[in-house]
Amino acid sequence: MSLEKGKKQEIIKKFQVHETDSGSPEVQIALLTERINQLTGHFQVHKKDFHSRRGLLKLVGQRRRLLDYLKSRKADKYRQLVKDLGLRK
Repeated sequence: MSLEKGKKQEIIKKFQVHETDSGSPEVQIALLTERINQLTGHFQVHKKDFHSRRGLLKLVGQRRRLLDYLKSRKADKYRQLVKDLGLRK
């Protein structure tokens, strides 16, 4: 269950910092958020899928670390990204 190619390209294009950017923290956080949202929907149907739940927790932790990094380096970009993605804080 990964992101579709078109959806992934759309997210990258929306959050990229420069023309060839595909790995900046902003893009990574946006992609992780989309993946987390997909998995959250998956758990509405498959409540006992504990193996995938572990993967979800790893993704959430990775996104948290990237958000902390972005907050310490570029607080204004952090606030804008949180607002754009609809994350708490």
